[in-house]
Amino acid sequence: SGAACSPALCSPALCPSAGLRGVAAASSPCDKACNPRMGNLAHGRALRTQTSCGRRHAEPFCSYSEDAERRCRRPRCGRCSGAQAGLAHPPAAMADSPFRLPRTWWQAAHDALRETIRLDLEAAFYFTHLIMVFKSPRPAAMVLERSQDFGETWKPYKYFAANCSATFGLEDDVRQRGAICTSRYSSPFPCTGGEVIFRALSPPYAAEDPYSAEAQAQLKITNLRVRLLQRQGCPCLAASPAPQPPPALHYAIYDFIVKGSCFCNGHADHCIPVAGFRPTKAAGVFHVVHGKCMCKHNTAGSHCQHCAPLYNDQPWQAADGKTGAPRECQSCKCNGHADTCHFDMAAWLASGNRSGGVCDNCQHNTEGQHCQHCKLGFYRDLRRPFSAPDACKPCSCHPVGSAVLPLGPGTFCDPSTGDCPCKPGVAGPRCDHCLPGYWGFGPYGCRPCDCARSCDPHTGDCHSSEVSWHNEAPPFQAVLNESEPTWGWEDEQGFSALRHSGKCECKEQVLGNPKVFCGMKYTYVIKTKILSAHDKGSHAEVSVKIKKVLKSTKLKILRGKRTLYPESWTNRGCTCPILNPGLEYLVAGHEDVRTGRLIVNMKSFVHQWKSALGRKVLEILKRDCN
Repeated sequence: SGAACSPALCSPALCPSAGLRGVAAASSPCDKACNPRMGNLAHGRALRTQTSCGRRHAEPFCSYSEDAERRCRRPRCGRCSGAQAGLAHPPAAMADSPFRLPRTWWQAAHDALRETIRLDLEAAFYFTHLIMVFKSPRPAAMVLERSQDFGETWKPYKYFAANCSATFGLEDDVRQRGAICTSRYSSPFPCTGGEVIFRALSPPYAAEDPYSAEAQAQLKITNLRVRLLQRQGCPCLAASPAPQPPPALHYAIYDFIVKGSCFCNGHADHCIPVAGFRPTKAAGVFHVVHGKCMCKHNTAGSHCQHCAPLYNDQPWQAADGKTGAPRECQSCKCNGHADTCHFDMAAWLASGNRSGGVCDNCQHNTEGQHCQHCKLGFYRDLRRPFSAPDACKPCSCHPVGSAVLPLGPGTFCDPSTGDCPCKPGVAGPRCDHCLPGYWGFGPYGCRPCDCARSCDPHTGDCHSSEVSWHNEAPPFQAVLNESEPTWGWEDEQGFSALRHSGKCECKEQVLGNPKVFCGMKYTYVIKTKILSAHDKGSHAEVSVKIKKVLKSTKLKILRGKRTLYPESWTNRGCTCPILNPGLEYLVAGHEDVRTGRLIVNMKSFVHQWKSALGRKVLEILKRDCN
């Protein structure tokens, strides 16, 4: 290697752009766009050429140089032999240390009219610039080419010729800025120590963000090769007028410096060896540029080219080399129930470009885009945080008393409460006993008692006294679960006693004289949808979804899920007034401020909702009840 290249290694003119230089300077914490340190990609890797002098047998050669007036100095002649270490000039001499071994070089065979120097890399790297220092006169014509697919296809970076038009039929960038050919580096002078320099981000690419797709197309390489096409001798002036023998021609190069770095899309500041890569040893070489990125910014892959497994909530992006923005990958919201997620464009567009992560293989009996629901057959335990592994508990529906849902093969409970859908005449959160007024718990539910009053639930024998179902109500604690979907009961999924209104005989309030309606002094009036009802043993509860509040007095009544408490039961176990699941009603009743309950009884006004009825009641409330 020749010492002539050493000042060029640190020349600011050779830095590819402010992008890579800037991100490298801030690479220690890597909190912004960052890049691994740059180095000579030829270090630790084998340069390949077609020939080397003295490979088959010893060859004599002479080197020529000129003085300041371009007069020929005395030629230096020697012998090249691949069999003797001191006389060999292999390709590896171009890639040793230019500082520790400044006078080593590669030399082609004497009869090689054309030559190729090739560097094959084990992964994709960023290539920024090439410096070649020639021991012989620089070629009259050569081409620098790169491959991005491990040598399958090649593209030219630059053509070099003393006359671009005559040699390649191309314009010269000396006259036309940005042309792909140049005559700057094809002069035979100096006859030794002449440089060829190529910058990958020279115009028109100099202003690019180094991580943009356009810059990657220019900078990313897996292979680099230089084809030396035309030799030329040293046309120095002879020192004496006597005719001189023509000098022997050959290619000889001190240094082949391929500046570049590990290719990490701005998401890493350090790289390790690619699996299976073993660097070649070279004299004086201690730093090898490796090709596998140690990714930051929640990215992953050999080149940080995609997001880490649980960070796919937004599309992956390369860092911004101009502004320094890291463009980190964002974590998916999986509530602690998934280890990986994937980006889904449909979900991204549906969210207004805010969230596209879909959790993979939801664990702990959860499901949904964000593992945000309990699976069918499980319900949400509100005593546990939803991120807990045991937040979803299995339904414990009684196998005999529970109804089978029409849309599935099994029995499932309400995912919000764990309450089960019961067969006709069956009650209890687990559907494990008969309703009051029913008996004969079995595969078809329970049968109505053939009595005026209640009967024995096992035998059906009539009792002589009535049972009151509303005097032992415990204090009510409202538990709302807004994150869970409303469970819509249909057909026999609902509370079966409420479904069988044909068995019930109730006397309902009629909307007649407005003064009578106002005289009832209702403390709440709501529009509500009946969801389900449950026998709690000592009392009944009807789950509703309040859709509109026409009047409230002391209790704060909000739209959403709420519980109504029916006080009146017939001898057949039905609530009066009748509330059928799945239907919407206008309900006017009284608040129990002490317990926080909304009461429904025989004094309540309950009618199936109609818009005209709602308008009429609202008019009465405003006009007559004030």
